[in-house]
Amino acid sequence: MTREHQILQHAIQDRLLTDDTTVIGFMDLDGLGRSIDDLNAAFPDHFQHTFAVKANSLRHVLMTLSHCGIGAEVASPGELTMAQSAGFDTAKIIFDSPAKTMDDLRQCLKHSIAFNLDNEQEFERVATLIKEYPNTNAIIGFRINPQIGSGAISSTSTATNTSKFGYPIGDAGNRERLISHYLDHPWLTSIHTHAGSQGCPLELMAQGIGELVKLAEEINARRGAQQITRLDIGGGLPVNFASPEVKPTFQDYADILRADVPVLFTGKYTVKTEFGRAIAAKNGFMVTRVEYTKQAGGRHIATTHAGAQIMTRTAFLPAAWPIRVQGFTPDGQLKTADPVQTDVAGPCCFAADLVAKDVSLPRLDPNDYVAIYDTGAYYFSNHFDYNSLPRIAVYGVSTGSDGMSIDLIRRAETLSEVVSNMS
Repeated sequence: MTREHQILQHAIQDRLLTDDTTVIGFMDLDGLGRSIDDLNAAFPDHFQHTFAVKANSLRHVLMTLSHCGIGAEVASPGELTMAQSAGFDTAKIIFDSPAKTMDDLRQCLKHSIAFNLDNEQEFERVATLIKEYPNTNAIIGFRINPQIGSGAISSTSTATNTSKFGYPIGDAGNRERLISHYLDHPWLTSIHTHAGSQGCPLELMAQGIGELVKLAEEINARRGAQQITRLDIGGGLPVNFASPEVKPTFQDYADILRADVPVLFTGKYTVKTEFGRAIAAKNGFMVTRVEYTKQAGGRHIATTHAGAQIMTRTAFLPAAWPIRVQGFTPDGQLKTADPVQTDVAGPCCFAADLVAKDVSLPRLDPNDYVAIYDTGAYYFSNHFDYNSLPRIAVYGVSTGSDGMSIDLIRRAETLSEVVSNMS
């Protein structure tokens, strides 16, 4: 019996799934700790790791990760607040929003929060603001776009020629202009790139980081000293959604980087990472109840309460974001008999609201449960439609000397509660 199956049976025994709570998410807090252990083991000590808060901004999840000693990468003021409230050391936070306001920039300079510059206009703002904070310890650098091309999923590829992210160093005159900015402003001591996320092969990511290193080395050589002391190589390690196996691993990625960009491993630079999905995805899963089933055009359709409202990417881009599912009986036994071609549908009122389409599954019946795997990042932590289901509850799972503990870490508000809290 898998750990997920054990958790599901505990949840059924404790009656966590009810008419009021028709979808529940689980975060394996022990698993998060093991993932961080694997990350730390794969890289030497001069690598400093951060968690991309956008991947899972649940406060209890962030608290677990902060206790593991890593930092936080945030892309909005709200994420910054969540990271600070979860206990992340300010010195280990990186602010990466491409749309920082003047107030955002002031807060970073005032509180010595590291940040990456997206463009020259932002750079000009900081060049003016930094005069107000001459003693800031904020580590500042540009995010570059190495313009090396796209992975398999264009919407998550951030190093294309026309990407919205970063300073495009391949455009006419840009490389030399960027080098001049560094040489004229010694407070620029870091440089960053992030070539892409899911769908990007490791070799492409390493190529982008190789371009980052070349640029850093050139700036330092022209300075005649090591002005750039920190390389931020982003995250983006893909996740295997096809099976329970963790692949590629952090060690796989480290091995490719060691071969293709060996200077990263010499200790010449402090190296920052910003992994999110690769840390959280396989440490979370969802369970939802089957409400109704029917036949349509020879297809078995099982309607559940989990759909586009908590699985947006899968609903809108199913070929790029397929997800694994399994069926269980009302008492939590894995269903194995009588497979039929099945659509597992969500509750939203549009045709593409499907968790899984035309997959072979043991026949699902009303009041069965469907487990939806690898959803610890960007799924139940980022739901957007309160009105389409009564409640989403998220539980943290850990194992101590007294056995398995399943504790509520967040319950989504109903629409009426949201309105009430706003008034």
